[in-house]
Amino acid sequence: MTTDGLYERLVAYVGCPAAVAGEGRDPVNTPMIRHWCEAMGHPVPPDGTAPAPMLQVWTMRGLSGPGDTGGGGSRAGAYDELLTLLDEAGCTAVVATDCEQEYLRPLRPGDRITFDAVIESVSPRKATRLGSGYFVTTRMDLRADGELAGRHRFRILKYAPAGTPGDRPRRPRPVVNRDNAGYWEGVERHELLIQRCSSCGTLRLPWLPGCNSCGSGAWDTLPACGRGTVFSHVVVHHPPFPAFDPPYAVALVELAEGVRVLGGVVGVPYEKVRIGMPVTLEFRHADGEPAVPVFRAEV
Repeated sequence: MTTDGLYERLVAYVGCPAAVAGEGRDPVNTPMIRHWCEAMGHPVPPDGTAPAPMLQVWTMRGLSGPGDTGGGGSRAGAYDELLTLLDEAGCTAVVATDCEQEYLRPLRPGDRITFDAVIESVSPRKATRLGSGYFVTTRMDLRADGELAGRHRFRILKYAPAGTPGDRPRRPRPVVNRDNAGYWEGVERHELLIQRCSSCGTLRLPWLPGCNSCGSGAWDTLPACGRGTVFSHVVVHHPPFPAFDPPYAVALVELAEGVRVLGGVVGVPYEKVRIGMPVTLEFRHADGEPAVPVFRAEV
C-alpha cells in the first residue's frame, strides 16, 4: 500500500464515531469536587459547582479490556479499524501529544454526564523525532443532563519508531499549545515568564488559562529574576531514553518569586544535588532544538 493510498483510506474515517453512548460512572458530586480541589491546591468554588478543568474527571475510569472507552460506553468499530490500518502500515507505536478542552456550562452536583466521541481529523504523514506517522484527533462532546457542557479534543501520534542505525538520538520537543505558547516564546528569548493574575496579583507557573485563587481569566507576565533553591529533586535511573544519559538529577526549583518549576540541574554531579541548594537559571539548546530552562547549582 502506498503512503498516498493509505492516507486516502485514513481520512475516509474522519467524521466517524470513536465512541458512542458513553456515561459517567457517577453523577457530579460534592465529595469528588472537594477531593480534586484539595489534591490540586484549587479553592473549592463557593457556589458548589465543579471547577471547569474537572471536565474529564467524570468520564474517566481505570484501565479496562478492549473496546471499553473508560466511561461506560463502547468504542466504535470505526476507531478500531483506523488504528488497525495504521498498525498494518507499520505505525505500531503511539504517544499522546496534547489535549484541548472547551467549557460551555458549569457542572453542578447531581448532573448526569453522557458523551459521544468522533474522529475529527487525521493528518498527512509527518516526520517527527520519534518516527514518522499520523496525528489522529478525536473530539468528545460531553453533556450534563442532556445539555452540551463541554468538549474535549485528544490527539495521538501513531508512528513507526525511528531506529535507523547511525541516527543520532534527539531530545523531545516541548508540547506547545494556545495556553503555553507565550511561555515558550519567552524561553526562546531566554526569559522565564511567570503569569500574574490581573485581578488579585497571584503568580502562577506553569501557565494556566485562569487564576486558581480568584478564577479570573485576565493576566499579564513578569520575567523571573533567575535565582532559586532546590525545593525537591529526583535522580532518574530508569527508564532510559536515548537522548539522555542517566543517572541525572531533575529538580523542583522554588524561584525567588515564590513559584516552582521543574528543570534539570547542571554544574554538579547528580549525587551532590541537595534540598535547599541555591541555583541560577540558564537556557540551553540541545542539538539545535528549542531552548529549555535548566538550573546551575551554586557551589
